[in-house]
Amino acid sequence: MKKHLLGFLLLAPWLAQAQAPTPYTLKGKIGKLSAPAKVYMLRDGKFSDSTALTNGAFEFKGTVEAPQQVMLVLARDGKLKQALSNFQKADRTTTFLEKGPVMLTSADSLTTAKITGSKLTTEHQQLQTTLKPANDKMKALMADYRAASEEQRKSPEFMKQLDAREEAISAESKQHYLAFVKAHPGSPVSLGAVKQVGGSVPSYAEVAPLYESLAPAVRNSPEGKKYGEMLQAIKAVSIGAVAPNFTQQTPEGKKVSLADYRGKYVLVDFWASWCGPCRQENPNVTKVYNDYKAKNFDILGVSLDNEKAREKWLKAIQDDQLTWTQVSDLKGWQNEVAVQYHVQAIPQNFLVDPTGKIVATNLRGDDLRETLAKYIK
Repeated sequence: MKKHLLGFLLLAPWLAQAQAPTPYTLKGKIGKLSAPAKVYMLRDGKFSDSTALTNGAFEFKGTVEAPQQVMLVLARDGKLKQALSNFQKADRTTTFLEKGPVMLTSADSLTTAKITGSKLTTEHQQLQTTLKPANDKMKALMADYRAASEEQRKSPEFMKQLDAREEAISAESKQHYLAFVKAHPGSPVSLGAVKQVGGSVPSYAEVAPLYESLAPAVRNSPEGKKYGEMLQAIKAVSIGAVAPNFTQQTPEGKKVSLADYRGKYVLVDFWASWCGPCRQENPNVTKVYNDYKAKNFDILGVSLDNEKAREKWLKAIQDDQLTWTQVSDLKGWQNEVAVQYHVQAIPQNFLVDPTGKIVATNLRGDDLRETLAKYIK
């Protein structure tokens, strides 16, 4: 399973246009539930607010800088951790904080609640309706993966089959997102759709034109500006750009620069010892390296481990038989090169040609071998 599941599970806040704080009132009536039952609100990426139910009723009030999407989770025993122990089965829903009031009503759960008073929620639900067939296929895929034996998961053929299904489902979802953005350029929900298309590792060439198709009011909203700034940041490390130079140290303390590799193809590979998908991909990278290391090709590994995990980093290098050069400043996610290259998820890599230009990004599995075969004869 390669790169799309994270975006399927995570919820990011989507903001729209507003010049002054917008008051909101979010009311709910879920059967006759009372304390210890609580409703928790995920806002700005954090569960920062909660309220108890009294005879089924609950209420959130406050202000937002602009209309904002939030996720609500019902914890019947009042414990959020328990309510989220199985995210797919959690009693949850999404709505928007906007000039309201917004009302959620259900006889038994948040998942089945009818939401009224929110124009943005209505638009979001329209999008989710079109996405449901693809989402159901993704849930089935994830169920098949969880049900697979350890032997099956180690089978290249089995994983390749799952990857092919995942790519097809993601392509189906993308078409629905693109259609929604085209039909609703003035909706902040479309900004969220653009983010979903981009995922955790956006392609500037693909996402920038889509972002520019949004109405000025959406692009100039707080979250719209923030996303636009992010796109400008990744432009500097997108395909066709000259890879920014950097220097970091090997485990032995030797300083190594990207400029040292000028004149050959080099894969700048971001990873970490604690990153499961990275470790799963390492055998593939090792095979490719062994096949191409004598053909004007090299790899420069950049670790996002921290100082406390130094020994784990060194052990992972040895265990995974990574014989190419490894560097790090051991600052974790704050690794200066990772920040410079706007790395938001790993594994992630950048293929740099002999002139120092980035010619491909985010290469994994067969894509890595096929891309190298294209450039290195």
